[in-house]
Amino acid sequence: MTGTVVFDLDGTLADTSGDLLAAANACFAARGMGELLDPVEDALIAFHGGRAMLRAGYGRMPEDVLLPPGAEDEDYNRLLQHYGENIAVHTRLYPGAVEALARLDAEGFRLAVCTNKPESLAETLLRELGIRDAFAALIGADTLPVRKPDPRPYRAAVEAVSGDLGQSFLLGDTETDRRTAAAAGVKVALVAFGPEGNAISRLKPDALLHHFDELPELARNWLR
Repeated sequence: MTGTVVFDLDGTLADTSGDLLAAANACFAARGMGELLDPVEDALIAFHGGRAMLRAGYGRMPEDVLLPPGAEDEDYNRLLQHYGENIAVHTRLYPGAVEALARLDAEGFRLAVCTNKPESLAETLLRELGIRDAFAALIGADTLPVRKPDPRPYRAAVEAVSGDLGQSFLLGDTETDRRTAAAAGVKVALVAFGPEGNAISRLKPDALLHHFDELPELARNWLR
């Protein structure tokens, strides 16, 4: 039986931090606060989501600056709009990703994406990066009523490619991915080239991926 590899998106397939942080900084600039998040120093914050970025920025505002009621919701909508319009300015696929996807496809593996990015934004980004056609299915944050680490989005991704849960694994970059795999009862490989680097080993995944060149062999070992 052909196995299924399910991919997270942000921080796993591509470094999206630059465009995410730019969207958050656009919200702060709109309030006359300038850019409160640094594209290098704050890269890890970007992978915790839009609201996490906004709250991090709010925490750096002068104490005498008071936000109006509903500011976070307003800024979150502004963030999504800005991000959607500038989704692939700084974003880059990690080295070897395209080649690894092509090799997996050539060897008959089923490929899917399961991300906590809204589905429409994930669709747009994958197309902008030129890899949407590599995946037979995409499950986003709003595809189902629940999101990772609930196991249902992962299961839906496997089912959407007519895969078998027991012959699948998740490739991700965060504790959310680690918990998702545990809840679904599947193995997880975490990338050591993502936002946390080798420090992600603290989560004790079933495997660490140091470069996409290693992925096809890992898939063969786990799924055949």
